[in-house]
Amino acid sequence: MNMIIGKRQIILAALVLGLGMAVYLNWQYTRVAVELPVTELLEWESGPTTYGEAQYVGLTGTGEDAFFVEAQISRQRSRDQATETLTAMLADANLSYEQRAELTMRAVDLASSIETEGKIENLIRGKGFEDVMVYYDSLRADVMVRTDGLLSHEANQIRDIIMRETSIIPQQITIVEIN
Repeated sequence: MNMIIGKRQIILAALVLGLGMAVYLNWQYTRVAVELPVTELLEWESGPTTYGEAQYVGLTGTGEDAFFVEAQISRQRSRDQATETLTAMLADANLSYEQRAELTMRAVDLASSIETEGKIENLIRGKGFEDVMVYYDSLRADVMVRTDGLLSHEANQIRDIIMRETSIIPQQITIVEIN
């Protein structure tokens, strides 16, 4: 077998590697530490009767944190699926140069969107908002933020961050308040 590695294969491998790194870094930096609510204190008078025996523990808490956690998990799943699909399509040896170029551009756009979302989320968190989710593509940005009432200067700060990090105009920015 004659194994010749051309420029195309090197560029393709570098782009796939870059996409994978972007997905990993986004996952690493946007993880949310979920603190579980304190449970009832279990007292063991004489110790457990059987090791490994299951016990029911009632958890109290509201589903407030669950919304953002579920949204982040859902977003990560869809990104992972998109990445897997693009990687599988790029691995197809029967693709033309134009098809590979288009898929590579999609991969680069996805990686760029992931990086931009993470950066915007971190900048908004830096302004004092604990729970933030940003959905971004080249046409619009949707921001979900937990607040008891978003003040106009806070909304302007969020818009300024998005406009500074992207080329989106204010009319294409949606801010959704989650109580």
